[in-house]
Amino acid sequence: MTGETVPLSAGRFGSDVIAETLRDCAIPYVALNPGASFRGLHDSLVNHLGNRAPEILLCLHEEHAVAIAHGYAKVTGRPMAAAVHSNVGLMHATMAIFNAWCDRMPVLVLGATGPVDAAQRRPWIDWIHTSADQGALVRSYVKWDAQPASVAAAREAVLRGTVLSRSAPQGPVYINFDTETQEGPAPDQPLAEAARFLEIPSSGASRANLRDAAQRLSQAKRIVILAGRVSRGSAAWQDRIALAEGLGAQVITDTKVAAAFPTDHPAYVGDLRGGRGAEARAALAAADAVLALDWVDLKGALDIAAPADTAQVIRVTLDPHSHNGWSMDHQAHPPADLMIGAEPDIFTADLLDEMALPRGESYRAVPQTPPKPDGTRIDVARIASELQAALGDLPATLTHVTLSWDGTFWPFREPLDYLGSDGGGGLGAGPGHAIGAALALRDMGSDRVPVAICGDGDFLMGVTALWTAVHHRIPLLLVIANNRSFYNDEVHQEKVARMRGRDVANKGVGIQMTDPGIALADMARAQGCTAFGPVEDAGALCQTFKDAIAITQAGGVAVVEVETAPGYPPALVSALTTTVQTDQKQAATTG
Repeated sequence: MTGETVPLSAGRFGSDVIAETLRDCAIPYVALNPGASFRGLHDSLVNHLGNRAPEILLCLHEEHAVAIAHGYAKVTGRPMAAAVHSNVGLMHATMAIFNAWCDRMPVLVLGATGPVDAAQRRPWIDWIHTSADQGALVRSYVKWDAQPASVAAAREAVLRGTVLSRSAPQGPVYINFDTETQEGPAPDQPLAEAARFLEIPSSGASRANLRDAAQRLSQAKRIVILAGRVSRGSAAWQDRIALAEGLGAQVITDTKVAAAFPTDHPAYVGDLRGGRGAEARAALAAADAVLALDWVDLKGALDIAAPADTAQVIRVTLDPHSHNGWSMDHQAHPPADLMIGAEPDIFTADLLDEMALPRGESYRAVPQTPPKPDGTRIDVARIASELQAALGDLPATLTHVTLSWDGTFWPFREPLDYLGSDGGGGLGAGPGHAIGAALALRDMGSDRVPVAICGDGDFLMGVTALWTAVHHRIPLLLVIANNRSFYNDEVHQEKVARMRGRDVANKGVGIQMTDPGIALADMARAQGCTAFGPVEDAGALCQTFKDAIAITQAGGVAVVEVETAPGYPPALVSALTTTVQTDQKQAATTG
């Protein structure tokens, strides 16, 4: 570039040390959209490390880069990195960072700025891409951020950030590298051994807490376990089964988070909404002891079901360590008779030992009866039914589902069967999360078929992420439930119209994506995917899915656009009716 000094001989630079540190931290990938602010680090990843990890994943948007890292963490519980260009790239990435924060998933977000030294800035571009406190853009929804001012400090920041992102409660961190630090020479002194700086702290319950919990649970007769944010580990999954069986407890899960308990187990009663919502709420209302394992919204669950005040509530979580005054993602403050600051997996294993409960028992599965599709109508329930028929005995991982998903649509029997929602409730994350999860499954050598079921709005905001999957040969099946509307907002508009006595027929104005309809399958083809559809005939769904699964198993990215009827399953409509009544009471109160 004009006005820049080009070194006459290649030496070792600050960004080389940063790249080496990422490698030492076992960071497998850096997802990025290219940016001049981290050109030094980019060069070091390509020309200094060569074929050694981390590998670059080229993305077409910074939000997709972070979303892919988030999806990878959903499977592995470990971070990969996402590099974002100066302040403008960080602004693009903020929604995805917030999703990872709310989902308590580890992501190493690498930023760049500068030069911090104003005398070194090029006219115009370096000035608008330099911020006095760039981390302030995301500080309220990352665990930690830093802007190291030297090469040694940069290495320490990467080591510390990796540990913090992986420490419970997990979450994203942001590390911002000055251009001068990246492009200046590296010091000659040897680097400290990374392994001694990467130990991850774990947190279990005290002996007194375990004895107290064991005593309370031993005295209870109607125990409900709320299985919330837990790991994908198979041993921890089996421990939860053993705990439920040993206590004679009933178990409730939450579709906002990943699978936490087998849904065909006799102890499983459902989630709090959807087809088995009434059963789950009744079980919770009748409980005399509630064991909440990092439940996302405990106060909300207790308010919905309203168990007796005499019911013992044992809350096991480290989540308060992530609560702050900016984000309300911590939900309402719940009551607890015993509050235990521990990781749920460690607590469960320790409680089994404390109570001498047996492990390793196999259960007899309860036959599942998913809802029967309605005639020839294509809705999300039919998509789920036909997909299962097409998969047959093939194992699959649901990486993402639509907002209208009901927990009765699909049985979960293993921890990787379902990976939960986007975390922060923002559209556009589904494709990126699916790609990151599919990448992790590919690298594990898993024979699982990664399946994402996305709404049309979610797909439209994240479609260009699919190019990254095609480019990097990441196999994936993505199904678009296309109802040609941001339908959730139609429900809200109908609620408001009913409360105000206005015309419900206008609920789709400013919401429906018609005239013209959008050729979603063509957009997938434009990214290099093998696309099918739009499928309008229910009878063609199963074979279309089989053809798409074959593409995925061969290493490709398959997208199936399905024309669906707008609407939610009946049980969810019932839940929304309750909300309407609540809103009407509020409207009457406020006049």
